[in-house]
Amino acid sequence: MRQHIMSIDDASALIWEDRTLILAGDEDALRQLPQGNWIGGTIPYFITADQGGIATRDMVFVTDLTGTVTGVEVTYYDQNTIPSVYSDGPQHGFSFIIIPASSLTHLSFALNAPSYKDFGVRPLIGWVSGMHLDDLGKKTPKVFNGQTGEAFEEGALVLQAELPPDKVAEIGIVNLFEQGDGDTLVFPSDGFVVKSVLVNGEKQNFAAYLKDKKLDTHLPLVADYYGVQVNISFQAIHEAEGTVQFYAPVFSGVHYKHAKPVGDYVQGFGRLLEKECSLEANRLVFSCNCILNYLYSELEGKKTAPFTGPMTFGEIAYQLLNQTLVYLQVHEV
Repeated sequence: MRQHIMSIDDASALIWEDRTLILAGDEDALRQLPQGNWIGGTIPYFITADQGGIATRDMVFVTDLTGTVTGVEVTYYDQNTIPSVYSDGPQHGFSFIIIPASSLTHLSFALNAPSYKDFGVRPLIGWVSGMHLDDLGKKTPKVFNGQTGEAFEEGALVLQAELPPDKVAEIGIVNLFEQGDGDTLVFPSDGFVVKSVLVNGEKQNFAAYLKDKKLDTHLPLVADYYGVQVNISFQAIHEAEGTVQFYAPVFSGVHYKHAKPVGDYVQGFGRLLEKECSLEANRLVFSCNCILNYLYSELEGKKTAPFTGPMTFGEIAYQLLNQTLVYLQVHEV
């Protein structure tokens, strides 16, 4: 297994061994680590192999790429340079990205990634860093460049990883949510905040619509993007302004529906894996899941085998996703 939760001392020992690592942890924990061949992002929520879902400020979640990749290069992007992230990716390998939540780079990537040059041509996976929910408004999400010791609350860090000639990277998505049987929703413009919506072709105020229908905003909107179910999660309803805010942007002209309830998350997750996922555990390099799934489905103490990893403020599998598990596997060609 390449993903482990461990103490700060044990993580430091791996760094001193010059291993190639991707780290997740509370900001105070990451600041205690030595410089080395790693990048990291702030988050204190994890799914572990032994304890299931946990929240901890004192441990670090480690993804060890040593022996999987043949070489890495770390690149910093801001909102002006992020459009080249796909074309900059290695010819034979994958790119791993961490972006701080609500940064200008996060917003730009979320809105515009599908229009960037070479979108989807090379594997890009990663996550959006956050913080303990008790620290909302007190701290900012950050990314760490372990090679330089720098931390950033703006921009993105990308680890571009080369693979051996006989290996290939493959990105997967596990999404329990699917479109329900309710109204078809179409938004007039792209964005994280919306006011109006076309409900089965009729223009309405979206905040008023949600209140009138008593829709459960723990369930996301779901769109079918070329055969892939993509979630858009609700962040807040601002009744005074008549607006609705999301964790990822909606796109104009796309047909959305409110998701069906999933029942028991862990049981449903297991059934979905048996039905649709042909993953071999020894191929699994990285996975992460969404903090909203951790909260709404009460995953503390629950396991989602074979997947472990950080519970993030957004998942990236080519583009930004919500309430979704994403994973990277590496296998022979």
